[in-house]
Amino acid sequence: MLGEYPIEGRGAAEIAASVERAVGAGALEPGQSLPPMRELAVRLGVNPNTVAAAYRTLRERGVIETAGRRGSRVRAKPATTGREVLRVEVPAGGRDLSNGNPDPALLPRLAPVLAAAAREGDRRPVLYGDDPVDPDLVRIARAELDADGVPEGPLTVTSGSLDAIERILAAHLKPGDAVAVEDPGWGSVLDLVPALGLRTVPVGVDDDGPSVEDLRRVLESGARALIVTDRAQNPTGASVTASRARALRAVLREHPQTLLIEDDHGHGIVDLPLHPLAGTTRHWAVVRSASKAYGPDLRVAVLAGDPVTVDRVRGRQSLGPGWVSLLLQRAVRRLWTEGAVDRVAVAAAYGARRDALVDALAERGVVAHGRSGMNVWVPVPDETGAVARLLQAGWAVAPGARFRLNTGPAVRITVSTLTEEDIAPLADAVSAAVRPSPARVYG
Repeated sequence: MLGEYPIEGRGAAEIAASVERAVGAGALEPGQSLPPMRELAVRLGVNPNTVAAAYRTLRERGVIETAGRRGSRVRAKPATTGREVLRVEVPAGGRDLSNGNPDPALLPRLAPVLAAAAREGDRRPVLYGDDPVDPDLVRIARAELDADGVPEGPLTVTSGSLDAIERILAAHLKPGDAVAVEDPGWGSVLDLVPALGLRTVPVGVDDDGPSVEDLRRVLESGARALIVTDRAQNPTGASVTASRARALRAVLREHPQTLLIEDDHGHGIVDLPLHPLAGTTRHWAVVRSASKAYGPDLRVAVLAGDPVTVDRVRGRQSLGPGWVSLLLQRAVRRLWTEGAVDRVAVAAAYGARRDALVDALAERGVVAHGRSGMNVWVPVPDETGAVARLLQAGWAVAPGARFRLNTGPAVRITVSTLTEEDIAPLADAVSAAVRPSPARVYG
């Protein structure tokens, strides 16, 4: 059942750590069964309650799951082995379209704004006890949020959108609570939720955003929170439309206790309007990250939310890192105010590459999705085969397994660095890769 790997330990924490180490090292594989609690207790010479406590810890950590009479087994995608392990090794001379990065040519130069922010800091150094948020950054962000219809509420700053999401979930939920997530969705969120001891509940996504019926079903079944990507959804490029937003808000009004988290990471690179859902529930947050428009190393995101949510996030920050560097906050503020990025031109550049690929695939009979952002999602009959064939043709794409729970196989293609000359050969390679493998005949 467990091959050669021995589960060890005398206490619940030791037993849980032994299993988690094995899963992380690959000695226990996804889907592999664990011994019944009483059997393992006898083997280790401990009380069955000790093993029960260890298994409970592993369930809350998202490492294992319990399937009734079939016992406990390693989750298909355990939290201890992140989806980033599903990376594709790019061969020499190949093109990497798997990483989800923005086009470096469309990012601003950071040296001038960092130097100016440093000079500002030299004039008045940041000290313990100072305001942890740059007031000018808050003023600018609040004005843009107002223009986009985001409700009034306090703001704070976090180290990127994932940091914000983690802090919000931890501030409101307890282990075992269910969180509605997009499926397919951002792999980091799909890893983060179970790592916090929470349960992921999938909500289907189409080009217009999350499924209304799926959302109604999961909220009626007890989901405590919902995470939505408003625009440039990763991996599908979905963007919540006005009509879809109205329908989703209607469902949320029926469940005002739902914790709503909206990720607007596409701000600055998308030319589609924002249709926020915020304000329909008691606790909500809208998060805007600087990573896609200004560069992944600028770990700055602005978080707007209801007073309780923002206060709890600030409180947890004060117990840990304290604040996000004011140097970085001031640099981002200067990038916003000085027009370092031509948002219209950036959105148009990504849109042209994305639309060209989607159209070229359609001409070859391949269905693809990509309404906004920098990714194209291509459903395929055989994910592993498609990735392998594209690698052989010199194109590295991301396997859909990094982004999905219950949805079918697919690949994600990042269009950031594509040129006009790339479109036709890439579309030809994708078209060939998604065809079913020819049947083998053995004599």
